[in-house]
Amino acid sequence: MAEQSVSNLGELVDRLNRSTARSPLREAVVDAMTTNETLWFRDGHPFRILNERIFPEFARKPGVSSLRIWSAASSTGQEAYSISMTAEEFRRANPGQLRGGLNIVGTDISHRVLEVARKAEYEILAIGRGLSKERLAAFFAEKGSGLWQVKPEIRRGVEFRPLNLLDSYAALGKFDIIFCRNVLIYFSAELKLDILTRMHAALKPGGFLLLGASETLNGLPDKFEMVHCSPGIIYRTK
Repeated sequence: MAEQSVSNLGELVDRLNRSTARSPLREAVVDAMTTNETLWFRDGHPFRILNERIFPEFARKPGVSSLRIWSAASSTGQEAYSISMTAEEFRRANPGQLRGGLNIVGTDISHRVLEVARKAEYEILAIGRGLSKERLAAFFAEKGSGLWQVKPEIRRGVEFRPLNLLDSYAALGKFDIIFCRNVLIYFSAELKLDILTRMHAALKPGGFLLLGASETLNGLPDKFEMVHCSPGIIYRTK
């Protein structure tokens, strides 16, 4: 409110109601309200599941030439790039598999964090959150001034787009895998059900949904099958 010279909350709401969807005021409010907590390879097991179970399953499928993965609420890009690194590690360990290409789409409501994600440059404090020395050496280049940038082979095939999860997903297309982790906790039960129903529609038949460690899928038994992975649970579309 101080930055925008707004005297009280009522005036702020009034100005928001009269502003356009892409107005600087709206974007400033979104950036102030959203939680952009993230780190590399968060919780660990989703990426092990990706490497040890999901990627091998798709690699065995006849006619699968490429994979599309959606990282919803991707924040500053750590999840999307962690997925890309996991895919590269899988390819190196399994020559000839997953060579058809990988398209990773990261989305977030905040334009500010998406700009950080697109640059793929991170300070050492951010680098230290979940990233091993081995992966830092393998997948990053030192830029100087305490910055490290994700290498081109990991950035290739990764794109970032603005998206409010309450809006339509039609423009995103269909996906084989969706990561929607640690964001549904901020929605009501009704909105959560709506989001998950529309994510099911955005998944290809047999596709996978991965949720956060504290999130569960309730109320959609006709759309998803629970798959126990020890540790962790993922959901396959029916």
